[in-house]
Amino acid sequence: MDASQQPSGSRAAGVPPSITPELIAFAGQMYDSARKGEIAVFQQALPAGLPPNLTNEKGDTLLMLAAYHGHADLVRLLIQHGADPNRLNDRGQSPLAGAVFKKEDAVIEALLEGGADPDYGSPTAMECVSMFKQEDTWKAKFESAPGRGKARPPSQQ
Repeated sequence: MDASQQPSGSRAAGVPPSITPELIAFAGQMYDSARKGEIAVFQQALPAGLPPNLTNEKGDTLLMLAAYHGHADLVRLLIQHGADPNRLNDRGQSPLAGAVFKKEDAVIEALLEGGADPDYGSPTAMECVSMFKQEDTWKAKFESAPGRGKARPPSQQ
């Protein structure tokens, strides 16, 4: 079938032909589920092949969305399935810095356990700890974090 035979309106403008409107809608549902902490959705979708680092148009991964919205159990599940705890969004922000900003202590713990680097991103999570006056709670844990100093930009991994 050549281009003249394809049904009109079957694809969004600028979207590659392999990305269907249904796939875009499904991805949107996954982002919403991450924001809502719907762990049961991901307990099914990740083993079925959902990419754990699925990323939206702002560069936010499922992990970033779950972390920012306070869903520590979902953060752990995503990391167990290969989500990168150091993946930065398009503004250079890390999930750990977002969790510090939101004061999501259980999420911070989950990210540190999962290898998050407190010295990565802009601002770094360590800088956020200082900005938001949380040194008493997090500075020592961040300094001894197993992932500290290990994050690298994707091109250097």
